[in-house]
Amino acid sequence: MRTANITRNTSETKITCKLNIDGTGKQQIKTKIGFLDHMLELFARHGRFDLELNADGDVWVDGHHTAEDIAIVLGRAFSEALGDRRGIIRYGSMILPMDETLVVAALDISGRGIACLNLAISAQRIGDFDTELVEEFFVAFARELGAAIHLQQLAGKNSHHIVEACFKGFGRALADAVAINQLAPDEIPSTKGTIL
Repeated sequence: MRTANITRNTSETKITCKLNIDGTGKQQIKTKIGFLDHMLELFARHGRFDLELNADGDVWVDGHHTAEDIAIVLGRAFSEALGDRRGIIRYGSMILPMDETLVVAALDISGRGIACLNLAISAQRIGDFDTELVEEFFVAFARELGAAIHLQQLAGKNSHHIVEACFKGFGRALADAVAINQLAPDEIPSTKGTIL
């Protein structure tokens, strides 16, 4: 079982996370930011990851610390659950339509963390969520997992649809990347012999 339990306590947030990569998409998520709860539920469901996540953050300031620290915890949880990355496919991608919106999500679990987003999100807020935190979330996740994450918007103008397509597409792409390669289940997928 590829699982992880992560706790992160700071003066700004207190977060607990229980992850099973090889799950069915069950989720229990409470972040005190309704739209972020929704996005993480979609990420887990479409990636088929079992995820329990509770966050108590200083949302009376804004959602920045909570969103970024959740991404740190999630990235660390996936990193821990994957261990030395033995047997994984490593690469994943998805072109995801969401009504008028079309987003490409692609990633490489390379050991090198970077997030490249090209999104045209016109709304500054969706519900109680600051849309500039989309990039902060994926930057922190990429850094902690050690992955190159690309999110490219090909079409669309509805801000909710654009962000939702990113989280759904990323869930699907990550599921492909962490899947076990049945042709080489004991190999590290790198000519270097290591990813970490």
